Amino acid sequence: MLELSNGCICCTINDSLVEAVYQILEREDRIDYLIIETTGLADPFPIILTFLATELKYLTDLDSIITLVDSETFTPEHFESDIALRQIKYGDIIVLNKIDRVDEKKIKELENFIRDNKQGVRIFHSQYGKVPLALLLGVGLTQEDIYISQIREFRRDRQSAGYHIENDGFIAVSFESNRPFDLHKFENFIIEEMPYTVFRAKGILWFEESELRHIFQLSGNRYELEADEWQTQPKNQLVLIGRNLDTALIHDQIKNCLTPHPKKIKFVLPDLPF
Repeated sequence: MLELSNGCICCTINDSLVEAVYQILEREDRIDYLIIETTGLADPFPIILTFLATELKYLTDLDSIITLVDSETFTPEHFESDIALRQIKYGDIIVLNKIDRVDEKKIKELENFIRDNKQGVRIFHSQYGKVPLALLLGVGLTQEDIYISQIREFRRDRQSAGYHIENDGFIAVSFESNRPFDLHKFENFIIEEMPYTVFRAKGILWFEESELRHIFQLSGNRYELEADEWQTQPKNQLVLIGRNLDTALIHDQIKNCLTPHPKKIKFVLPDLPF
């Protein structure tokens, strides 16, 4: 696994992504399949172009673009976001996840909307993202000729519009602290104070009330905590992703969840007669 953490790979043809692919291809071990996992805010098309408009087109074959859809929360007006719709438009396979949380009517509405935006797309249903690998790998669905014909138009549009995911108002708020959270204050922040425009959050949390490390995951209006043992010095690391967020306010709200600094006690000894 090779993690890219030095920049965005979803807005332009990205040199760091190209270099990472070359590192993998140059290994002595034979590579059977390369999977690129993006963030939930990635525009698929620039990533496609990274493989079609560089020398990588002679070394790799694009197999398919897979889009995972939260069936419970996704709507045709999803966050009023162009990115969400582009993930549908460029998806060769759409996985409707969490189907156990919606009824047949909602599933049918989603399928009709998806097929209206992408002809010939394959749609699979899943719970917890479980789909047989044979249905996802080695399927040869990417229409390279169509994408190559769009390269010039894409570059012109990006140069004129200066497009980036921030244009949709998305922002990430990060928080770290070497002090533990008060569990009840943190729960109150998540349930009562956190803006409804926070769509995703995750982190490693340290609570004063527990000696365990807690892995925090939030998606939409649901969150969960899983506990295990600390392998490092305890600390809090948290990131929230949402739209049009007040970064300063959220930082203050999270800081208020921390336990107080330990009070310093000063001893003053009386003057002794000897």
